[in-house]
Amino acid sequence: MEEILAPAGGKEQLLAAVRAGADAVYLGARNFNARRGAANFEENELFEAVSYCHARNVKVHVTLNTLVTDSELPDLLEEIKYVAKSGADAVIVQDLATAKLVREHCPDIAMHASTQMTIHNLAGAVAAKELGFSRIVLSRELSLNEIKTIAAGTDAELEVFVHGALCMCMSGACYLSSMIGGRSGNRGLCAQPCRLDFRFGEKDHALSLKDMSYVEHIRELAAAGVCSFKIEGRMKRPEYVAAAVNACKTALAGGVPDMESLRAVFSRQGFTDGYFTGRRGADMFGFRSHDDVTAGERVFKSLAALYKDEPQKVPLKMTLSLSEDAPSVLSVSDGENQVSASAAPCRKALKTPTDYDIARRYLSKTGGTPFYLESLDFSAKGEPIIAAGEINEMRRSALARLLEIRSRVIPKEFIEAPLPKAEKHSCGKAAFRLRFEKYEQVCFENSANAIILPIAEIERRPEAISRFGSRLFAELPPLVFPMEEEKLKARLEALKKAGVTDVVCDNIGVLAIAKAAGMTLHGGHGLNILNSVALSEYERLGLSDATVSFELSAAKIRRLCGKIPRGIIGYGYLPLMRTRACPLKKASGCKGCPGTGKLRDRIGKEFTYLCFERKFGTLLNSVPLWTADKDIQGVDFVTLWFTTESPERCEKVYRMFTAGQPADIERTCGLYFRELL
Repeated sequence: MEEILAPAGGKEQLLAAVRAGADAVYLGARNFNARRGAANFEENELFEAVSYCHARNVKVHVTLNTLVTDSELPDLLEEIKYVAKSGADAVIVQDLATAKLVREHCPDIAMHASTQMTIHNLAGAVAAKELGFSRIVLSRELSLNEIKTIAAGTDAELEVFVHGALCMCMSGACYLSSMIGGRSGNRGLCAQPCRLDFRFGEKDHALSLKDMSYVEHIRELAAAGVCSFKIEGRMKRPEYVAAAVNACKTALAGGVPDMESLRAVFSRQGFTDGYFTGRRGADMFGFRSHDDVTAGERVFKSLAALYKDEPQKVPLKMTLSLSEDAPSVLSVSDGENQVSASAAPCRKALKTPTDYDIARRYLSKTGGTPFYLESLDFSAKGEPIIAAGEINEMRRSALARLLEIRSRVIPKEFIEAPLPKAEKHSCGKAAFRLRFEKYEQVCFENSANAIILPIAEIERRPEAISRFGSRLFAELPPLVFPMEEEKLKARLEALKKAGVTDVVCDNIGVLAIAKAAGMTLHGGHGLNILNSVALSEYERLGLSDATVSFELSAAKIRRLCGKIPRGIIGYGYLPLMRTRACPLKKASGCKGCPGTGKLRDRIGKEFTYLCFERKFGTLLNSVPLWTADKDIQGVDFVTLWFTTESPERCEKVYRMFTAGQPADIERTCGLYFRELL
């Protein structure tokens, strides 16, 4: 059954979503949700929200979709406990630590894999299902054909965003906000710096996409196997929520949605369906203009009418028995619950007794409740007549009791157990790993225990295999879209035959493909590991070691527990974004583009953008990370992550870094010595 899933950033938005006709809502609890700036719901408010929604046949999905640190695990467990007590239907999860705690402490609640997990291929969907996720929220960047491919290969439920803001970066792979301002999108506090005026040549707002809208494609998505149509917008007004729900429901029913009102209430110079159609052109870009802002003022009042009144969504079966010599009885059932109300015996009618039509007319007056009369079973003994006031009172009494029953919170079971404990990690002197974008950058002798090259570079320069031997690791693409999965499997088989068995994986789907190919797995920074439980979970999935997130502070890295070796990126122009829409693309397309360019921010800082075979791109930080002169303990290896440096610069950085020298250019220490929000 298809579901319209609406955002509820606060109580007003919840009311708007339900009254406009949403089948489910998603909302945040106190902490650990990707919109910590929304009003969200405290414990009692969450109970009230679930009670209100369940009484009206609306499901509630609670977002627990941020990355967590070890010190936050006790509070996370408490939040899982009160979500369980609330009787919510599902939790939306990003961190594998959260997934483990939910599985072990609240197995009765459904787990949905957040779009923050960057699941964008079939292997990722299958891997998530094996981890206990019953539903996958797919990445927004997929085309209809790619969604069909995933749907055909998994029995997991699929949820797809159909309307709302479109991030420039693949969700879960953006570090722009955290590196620039210390506010992490992976932690629910994105400051949206991408909406500022980054420029590429004459192109302004080169990192800002128009809002997506697949409302008019919603029936195609349903036919493709998507079960849940998600509206973005937990920070938006209730009028926006109501308008989006109304448009989606109209479109799903085969009607013509009101797209003009939808554009007016909120857009960024209109909408785009570029990802859906696979036409990822320059016309996908847009920003919030003055005209966009003023347009909303014209429609707010009319859109508020969409959720002014309580809609009647819950069908009832009623049975009314009237008699002259026994109490009148009204029974009401919603299919699961049954209540009754009674009145005094009826009088004998002098003229017209109460019949089916009269009774139905009074019993149909359910306004102000979520109920409507679907069927009535009427019986009368003799020629009874009942006063309108009496039949109305029976109806009001029965419906009030039924609503009370339906509103009762039915908690999910919560299993009390201590948090998992892991032994402290011990390590000796950290080894070095060198990662290069191009084979030609490796122009110097070194003592690194691993040389990491992209798989395409090893294929281009196979002499690297004999040169580096067992030290050579192949870096797999961080993004492998559905039509590339079989090709990657074949490439891995060829790699194994050539003698390379170690691979670096930055995504759960890519990891699953490499594991099935029998490779030795090394976790990259893109796995977003911030805590000991996640480290342990990835070890269970087959990692031999892992690079922890560069959003984690040095103090927290030092306290990570467990046996699996762990490392950090110690040097490099960090990848701040992975994008499928290209900020360098012109209206004419990719013709003549060298595959790289520089974006400039408002204060003149330059950020290099690298295109990967016209499939996706990476935005690099404007200055390199440099930690050679800093003391980061508790790691087994440090990776120097080379991208655009000349071969001579690579060698100089290596010599300086291994000698523990300070940087000779402007640098950043990243977030290792800042407390990330």
